[in-house]
Amino acid sequence: MTKKLAVVAIGGNSLIKDKNHRTVQDQYLAAKETSAHIVDMIEQGWDVAIGHGNGPQVGFILRRSEIAAKTIGMHEVPLDACGADTQGAIGYALQQNLANEFRRRHIAKRAATVVTQVLVDHQDQAFQNPSKPIGGFMEEEEARQRAAEEGWTVVEDAGRGWRRVVPSPLPQEIIELDAVRQLLDAGIITITVGGGGIPVIRNEVGDLQGVAAVIDKDYASSLLARSIGADLFLISTAVEQVYLDFGRPDQRPIARMTVAEAKRYMEEGHFAKGSMLPKIQAVIWFLEAGGQQALITNPENIARALAGETGTLILPD
Repeated sequence: MTKKLAVVAIGGNSLIKDKNHRTVQDQYLAAKETSAHIVDMIEQGWDVAIGHGNGPQVGFILRRSEIAAKTIGMHEVPLDACGADTQGAIGYALQQNLANEFRRRHIAKRAATVVTQVLVDHQDQAFQNPSKPIGGFMEEEEARQRAAEEGWTVVEDAGRGWRRVVPSPLPQEIIELDAVRQLLDAGIITITVGGGGIPVIRNEVGDLQGVAAVIDKDYASSLLARSIGADLFLISTAVEQVYLDFGRPDQRPIARMTVAEAKRYMEEGHFAKGSMLPKIQAVIWFLEAGGQQALITNPENIARALAGETGTLILPD
């Protein structure tokens, strides 16, 4: 059987069912469900690299860090270290659940996590226009003080308080790509570019250096799919299919579309900026770079979507 290689991007929110199921154990159980669906895919002959989001998890670390700093004087955790922490923790939950599922099904496979840095351009316009809110809410006085002392960009957030915002630059290069390729070539299911990767730049002497930024996980997963020559880019998200006029009484599911159709729907404003739009853009970049097909669906329908029974299939023109 010809070897098939897929990149599966799962959302950080997919590890949190609702506001009452946010604990580490709750997230582990959610990872268990998602892992079983990915193993369904592996049983069909796919080798898989897994990317994942980490927005809520980074938020939890930052909030704990802020509280500890205010109450007992502990040092705060820098954003790039939060990214590394969540890559390890989420990767651990996924690789353990995958290993357990492989054992239950008598599949001779292994899974491993790569703590992954992703290079960004320090001249990316995002650094002049920070837009991604992180951390907890603050009073205006504290926000302005931290902006003055630590160089933060802070904004008032819809009457709820002040928050720090950071840049969201485009991913340029996956630093650990060779290691990821070697793991995949060895047949190991590889968890990588977690949370979009830890954003790093090259400083004036050429050394890598972490920066306070957030990379879109779908953009990073798209870069991964292009870089390893994946046959399929699958985005696992909260909805079974992509919709036109989503959220309206006349919303319509899309079973199949081409890149040209996807671009037209984007121009018509069908996809929300903070939700489906980056997923569609990530898919377009993958297909325009030579990718064969992309799928968007929710975790429980991965196997059915691969069989053409549901999901949204996107193809080159």
